Amino acid sequence: MFRTRVHRNLSWISTNSSRTTTTHGQHYQYLQCSKLPTLYFQRSLPRLPIPLLENTCQRFLLATQPLLSAEEQVATQKTVENFRQGIGMELHGQLKAHDGENKQTSYISKPWFDMYLSDRAPLPLNYNPLLVMKSDDRKQYQQQVVRATNLIISSLRFWRSLQSDLLEPEVYHMNAKKSDTPSYRRWMKVAPKAFATYASYAFKAFPLDMSQYNRLFGTARIPRLGKDELVQSPDSKHILVLRRGHMYAVNVLDSSGYIESPSVILGRLKAVLKLDAEREAASVPLGVLTSGERDQWARNREHFVSNPKNADLLQNEVDGALFCVCLDGEEDGVFEENSQEPLLKHLLAGKAQNRWFDKSISLLISADGTTAINFEHSWGDGVAVLRYFNELYKDTLKQPFVSTETVHTPADGDFSNVRPINFEIDDATKSAVEEAYAKNAAIVDSLDMNVLKYPHMNKPACKQYGLSPDSIIQLSFQLAYRQAFSGYVGTYESCSTSAFRHGRTETMRPCTTVTREFCEAVLQPERSKPSAGELRTMIDKCSKVHGQLTKEAAMGQGFDRHLFALRNTAEREGIPVPEIYETEAYRRINNNIISTSTLGSDALLAGSFGPVVKNGFGIGYSIQNDFAGAIVTTYKNQADGKVFIDSLEAAFDKICAVIEQSSGSSRSSKQ
Repeated sequence: MFRTRVHRNLSWISTNSSRTTTTHGQHYQYLQCSKLPTLYFQRSLPRLPIPLLENTCQRFLLATQPLLSAEEQVATQKTVENFRQGIGMELHGQLKAHDGENKQTSYISKPWFDMYLSDRAPLPLNYNPLLVMKSDDRKQYQQQVVRATNLIISSLRFWRSLQSDLLEPEVYHMNAKKSDTPSYRRWMKVAPKAFATYASYAFKAFPLDMSQYNRLFGTARIPRLGKDELVQSPDSKHILVLRRGHMYAVNVLDSSGYIESPSVILGRLKAVLKLDAEREAASVPLGVLTSGERDQWARNREHFVSNPKNADLLQNEVDGALFCVCLDGEEDGVFEENSQEPLLKHLLAGKAQNRWFDKSISLLISADGTTAINFEHSWGDGVAVLRYFNELYKDTLKQPFVSTETVHTPADGDFSNVRPINFEIDDATKSAVEEAYAKNAAIVDSLDMNVLKYPHMNKPACKQYGLSPDSIIQLSFQLAYRQAFSGYVGTYESCSTSAFRHGRTETMRPCTTVTREFCEAVLQPERSKPSAGELRTMIDKCSKVHGQLTKEAAMGQGFDRHLFALRNTAEREGIPVPEIYETEAYRRINNNIISTSTLGSDALLAGSFGPVVKNGFGIGYSIQNDFAGAIVTTYKNQADGKVFIDSLEAAFDKICAVIEQSSGSSRSSKQ
């Protein structure tokens, strides 16, 4: 907790306001000053339920049905029933007992952490996702160093608010106009803390778990043989800045933990750019090593830190930084509306020379000010990152603290606050960097990215026709795949379980028997195709089933995490892996050819991640007020993203035509 006494009174003039304020005042130091403490609801959050075994078995059978032949379904039913009546019951009992002994957390939390940290695959493309922020249309705030300064300040304001318990609690409001009010907060303030979550439910306001937030900043993933570890430095005062492969530790908090003034932070970033301009790009960009296979990186790091100077710099200046800021150059590309793929691909993985993928949060800022977040995924999920992302965007738009007109405080030669990180590089490390660079370059070169913006499908249109936007998009993915590749495959949609203490995610399976029925019907020849009204009824049924599955997943009543935990229990207890995990049904549904993720945010320009299987499609999608969009990643010679994206556009066309025709028929019949 930071102390509140003020050591000195420095004033500055905000470039977008005539108001003068002290940099030690709450207005500058904190993003929010919530009436309710940040973790007010944490104690009263319900525990993540373990589904009934019979429900999990039934949901598994239903989810795998569209992927199997009739004969395979019969065989699967027999195996699942044996599991339910036999070893599954034993494992379920052991899981329940273990959960009962660990009431402070959820049954999925530790095994999920372990799963992430034990995977040896490289972080780029396999785990670290990308969120690209909308730009600031005001040119005086979009310049790279200006935007970087404002983003850093807003990030620190968020972090200080969180550490001081002043950040607003994360609450999902069903009707924000009615519940996101001072009256709601007054009622919550007097509610007994042990029951505060349930009192909030009465307002149709649902508090969410915030246990991951403390790892947003000051966290690094350290490569270890077999399993990585997370280390935290919550009291750090500096950030890590990368420029053309060079690293700099830049102090952004003073000795008492206060955010430095805007002109000081701006000056220190300009000092970094000046230092960088005085030398060549890094000949051995160490950050490339973080793009490698984790055991290889662990061995390389172990050798590297055998040098005491390197060990000290790596631990204190790099691992110990609050977060990472990557200032890319003109050579790395800028955003082009009609050709987004090159920059998005670079931001998602790129050359890795100007990255440190092990940091919990990296702000990537292109030469034109285009800003993105690339985050290490093991420590947390989309809810925490999206909250930070949204607050960052709103704060930098609402009250940017510097502009191109701001006079900076010079920091040239101030090596106590702007510290070039000069490692001692030997031949072994140089060779390791060259090898890691070549491997990452080959992987990135094998990645294809295709983008679709479809203006006829958007939020207002879905609202007009009484449709769920997400269900329509997911139905379109199924139709697109069926049209292009004549089949149905394992499909993954992530759903947050953050309404529960230490909840993570659950999987929603959008490929269902009803989506399959619709796809087959709409692709019939015209003479045998059902009418627009009949097809619309099928769409409505798909939407209803999708909504029910989403609700079940959000309430911890999916089947994927339960089966995952039961398998983990068997491994922990030394029990042979049950037969259900060896079935073709289990293999197919977990071979996620179509992996999808969406983030609802007005701040989001684009989101992307890599395919989760070599022959799969990684689909980041969103539906906005004026278009539906999808960014599809694939590996060359493994899956054809261009064919899929073209088929997706055709699928949108077909579904929109059904909706419009059926609505027209409905209006005519009423007249």
